[in-house]
Amino acid sequence: MDAKDYQQQAARTLIAKPKYDLVEWIENHIDWSQETFGDGKRTIGLCKHIRKELKEIEEAPCDLMEWIDVVILALDGAWRAGHSPESIASALWEKQVIISTRQYPKTSEDEPSEHIRD
Repeated sequence: MDAKDYQQQAARTLIAKPKYDLVEWIENHIDWSQETFGDGKRTIGLCKHIRKELKEIEEAPCDLMEWIDVVILALDGAWRAGHSPESIASALWEKQVIISTRQYPKTSEDEPSEHIRD
């Protein structure tokens, strides 16, 4: 299946299935990404691309697709670093549990909000 066929199939799947399994989505993304960009970690290229997308978010902070670009690039980096779709989905869940139990100080809107460390 070439990249164009994959795109068409993915679009049909998403239209027909508004709620979907994250593991399945990552598996499909891996297939597309390998077909489109090839193998390898691509860490430097992915980080450069994420920085580019972050600048675009700063210019258009309400543009959902710019935020999603960063999410997709991060997930691409995670599997390229050797993590399975199941471990990525599990880590996403686990990290949300961890951060939701932490305490955060009030900060300026333009400053990062780091959790309080013991």
